[in-house]
Amino acid sequence: MGKIQLTRVRKSFGEVDVIPGIDLTIEDGEFVVFVGPSGCGKSTLLRLIAGLEDTTSGSIEIDGRDATNLPPAKRGLAMVFQSYALYPHMTVRRNIAFPLKMAGMDKAEQDRRVERAAKVLNLTNYLDRRPGQLSGGQRQRVAIGRAIVREPAAFLFDEPLSNLDAALRVGMRQEISELHQSLKTTMIYVTHDQVEAMTMADKIVVLNAGRIEQVGAPLDLYNHPKNLFVAGFIGSPRMNFIEGPEAAKHNAHTIGIRPEHIAVGEGPWEGVVGLSEHLGSDSFLKVAVEGIGPLTVRAPGEVNAHHGDRIRLAPAGKIHRFDTNGLAL
Repeated sequence: MGKIQLTRVRKSFGEVDVIPGIDLTIEDGEFVVFVGPSGCGKSTLLRLIAGLEDTTSGSIEIDGRDATNLPPAKRGLAMVFQSYALYPHMTVRRNIAFPLKMAGMDKAEQDRRVERAAKVLNLTNYLDRRPGQLSGGQRQRVAIGRAIVREPAAFLFDEPLSNLDAALRVGMRQEISELHQSLKTTMIYVTHDQVEAMTMADKIVVLNAGRIEQVGAPLDLYNHPKNLFVAGFIGSPRMNFIEGPEAAKHNAHTIGIRPEHIAVGEGPWEGVVGLSEHLGSDSFLKVAVEGIGPLTVRAPGEVNAHHGDRIRLAPAGKIHRFDTNGLAL
């Protein structure tokens, strides 16, 4: 079982509150992603759960047991870091088995767990190789394997894909998601990449300056952001925000409309294309719209619009409304 309960958890460094006070429940078997900009406190929060940082106040329960003051080794958690932290002189087999050997586990049980993890991660044919003979994606799988063999209550991932190139990141995203479906173990995953959050999470925790802005399923946050921060952070490209007379028409201080919810062709808005990017499946346009300002447009397929062209646009999806405090109406 891997339920984790945070109650009024606070972390200060000197007089600076990095985590002012957080309440959060992570249910057993959930895949929860902490997401937010650099410096928002997501990695610090993960390290508090892992026991790598001491809480200033508040409590952390794991499986109903108070773990606030337990050392990391006693919490039943396994952490996968941004760096692979593999031993270059050891084979893959020995790297994966290392935490079990340190725990004094029987050799036969070590072998059983290593073989099982290798099978799950498609590493069976690489067990006798050394890390220097592996690709970046394979090394990351070895690091995950080292966590799997411990059979933890929960896995903690701290930006594990940030060292990989774009193609490998996509592949590893899918592999980690499939791993979660296979193991059905609680996973907490930290990233600044909201695309990773949207594609992997059962539940997203959006953090800003150490505070939780919103918690929910990916599409709930996409369709119903509670405030301007969440609206601007979740979704790629980010939501367009409009103030002034156009917003006043909707009885709001600010309105938001996603790039994919703007149609090119006939419509009430007219503007000049400043930048066009044609990717085949999608086209991205930056358009300076008269009386409104710059808008980003995401249109399916190829759009015949280029720098300097004058085009018309129309809202073709939900318009989000926000009050003077940036809260959703």
